[in-house]
Amino acid sequence: MQSADRNRPSISTGVLDRALLSFVHLHTHSEYSLLDGANRLTDLVHRAKEYEMPGLALTDHGCMFGAWAFHKMAKAEGLKPIIGMEAYVAPGDRRDRSKAGQGERAYYHLVLLARDMEGYKNLVKLSSIGYTEGFYHKPRVDREVLAAHAEGIVVSSACMAGEVARHLAADNWDGARETASWYANLFQDRYYLEVQAHDSDGQAELNEKIFTLSEEMGLPVIATNDALFLQAEDHEAHDFLLCIGLGKDRSDTNRMRYDEGLYFKSAPEIAERFPGRPDVLENTLMIADQVNVGFEKSYHLPAFPLPADHTDENEYLVFLTTEGAKKRYGDPLPEAVQERLDYELGVITETGYAGYFLITWDFIDWARRHGIPVGPGRGSAAGSIVAYSLWITNLDPLAFDLLFERFLNPERISMPDIDIDFCYERRGEVIEYVKEKYGKSAVGQIITFGTMKSRAVIRDVGRTLGIEPSETDRIAKMIPNQPGQSFTVQEAITKLKEVKELYEEGGRYKQLFDYSMTLEGLSRHSSVHAAGVVIAPGPLDDYVPVCIQTGKNGANGEASEAMYVTQYDMNCLDDAGMLKMDFLGLKTLTVIHDAVAAIVARVGELRHPDTGAVYESMDDVPLDDPAIYKMLAKGGAAGVFQFESKLAIEKLRAMRCDRFNDLVATNGLIRPGPLDSGMADAYIRRKTGQEQVRYDHPDLEPVLESTYGIIVYQEQVMRIANVLAGYNLAEADVLRKAMGKKIASLIRDELRQFIVRA
Repeated sequence: MQSADRNRPSISTGVLDRALLSFVHLHTHSEYSLLDGANRLTDLVHRAKEYEMPGLALTDHGCMFGAWAFHKMAKAEGLKPIIGMEAYVAPGDRRDRSKAGQGERAYYHLVLLARDMEGYKNLVKLSSIGYTEGFYHKPRVDREVLAAHAEGIVVSSACMAGEVARHLAADNWDGARETASWYANLFQDRYYLEVQAHDSDGQAELNEKIFTLSEEMGLPVIATNDALFLQAEDHEAHDFLLCIGLGKDRSDTNRMRYDEGLYFKSAPEIAERFPGRPDVLENTLMIADQVNVGFEKSYHLPAFPLPADHTDENEYLVFLTTEGAKKRYGDPLPEAVQERLDYELGVITETGYAGYFLITWDFIDWARRHGIPVGPGRGSAAGSIVAYSLWITNLDPLAFDLLFERFLNPERISMPDIDIDFCYERRGEVIEYVKEKYGKSAVGQIITFGTMKSRAVIRDVGRTLGIEPSETDRIAKMIPNQPGQSFTVQEAITKLKEVKELYEEGGRYKQLFDYSMTLEGLSRHSSVHAAGVVIAPGPLDDYVPVCIQTGKNGANGEASEAMYVTQYDMNCLDDAGMLKMDFLGLKTLTVIHDAVAAIVARVGELRHPDTGAVYESMDDVPLDDPAIYKMLAKGGAAGVFQFESKLAIEKLRAMRCDRFNDLVATNGLIRPGPLDSGMADAYIRRKTGQEQVRYDHPDLEPVLESTYGIIVYQEQVMRIANVLAGYNLAEADVLRKAMGKKIASLIRDELRQFIVRA
């Protein structure tokens, strides 16, 4: 039995000023309670701050999808974040997947809140176990695992779907007492009964019974509101969201409906529902005061298994890189190569990322040795001579003037990020190798969330309204969704005449657009990132919560066989310091591999049809073959990776592409920014002699000569800062990042510094 003390008032009959003035929501759902919660994290945080609440809890259904982002966002706003979860608790063994009998429940609800870092780690474990061991319709835990991971967690009895509430609703007082007693004994001084401030059928009667049970057992009570949407007027839009999730027509009289009071209420609104019971608000403040969960920036790299004759990751990396560089550049190494190599190895070893490079080298080396096609390199990693020497990439950064600092900046250290292309058909083999090497429980794929974009939300809301699919499809297609030209529903109404006219007709069209605008952008479902893989030093759920995904990128749903998927997305994993890689499956590599195999099978060797030159592999084919550029200049880009689009073909033809640099430039120019600014057309005019090449400063000519005086690449931005303002390349990378983030305040700060130094 749980007793009250000065830190834990259970029942109070006095009036506490603080309770009347403040309150903390401890039972709140965001959009990550997929298709049930309609609250965006930013809206929740801002509303709590507007109400001058000292803290806020996030308790999504059975998951921690939004926990890390919520914690970061709330801290940034000066609000104490309380990480939680509304767990599903199996009535028996979590692994029992037999169908619940008549009158039985497959699960009960229970609110869990992390009080400290031990509680956070236990919450991560419980959320993960719910998916990996207890999933049956919902991710379920049971009393066994709750007992094993109870430390540091504050618990409340939850809503009308909680076990205590179910017993009380059935007038099973003995069952309610047993349940409350079990939890109170396990979570000593951390278990609360819960009353809620809304008018769902039976809630008022349940509240009275909760108060009676509280008095009888000496258990404290908290008030919550099970907030599913932000404000009262959002109830209708939330009802649409619920219908979308249930696959029901809104006119269906037999479907589930929620009370209109399940919104994010203010402290006075909560207090009004419980006159004479300031303790139920005060207890929420006390729980918030107790919470102390914070994250220090650290990186979690698995140790690389070293061969017997090497005992240090740094030394082994230097050894492998030096040997590889000699094969690339000859022995002895040219002075420029040695200088660059020494610099990069110094940065890598000092920052502690030798293991990262060894892990990457190892699985790429394994793939090459097993005949799995690997791409030449993608992204900023191509700027590393270490990566080139290890055959992680196959592009010489010195030949193409690529900068290491854009990949790994010694002045602003963050985890390196290497994207690797593998043959589309054999990518899975590489992932399996990594799982076998580092442990199946230590390797997982990465979650991503599909959102209700403009066209999709129109179709979803239209279906719920009972509008014919053909009509909603017609309306949805009025809204452009091409890259660089996509419109939100609001923008379509404002900027597109035909959409605006439809909206102004009123009736169900106005209703369709209004609710679509409210719901647009909410997370609709979770899936698996097409390429992301994370590798931990041990079981993933020692570091981040995991789940099991089904579908074509996931596994088959069997917990014993399924691939782990992190509950945190790519950005949160970055913040959490996890090692993540992009294992991209590229069909182009598969096609090239199959084409080479067909040529060799037919003519006996990989031979150039015009020159007769014979190549050992595609890696040996030169980049300056005139026949290739003649074909591309005529628009022959079918099947050429990243150049198949109508826009790319148009630009290649217009510039009369005749060199590799034209391909590189085109890839950078056919993006919204350069296209909108006219840079792409200016490049073409200058390249074809229709416009004079100009440089705004004579010192820019060596930097911009290859692109006819136009700034096309981020490396050029860094070089300009170096040449004109004396930035070193690490400082220049900070400037580049500020520009890339498009944060006005950051850009202004960097611009002032640039002007002073120039």
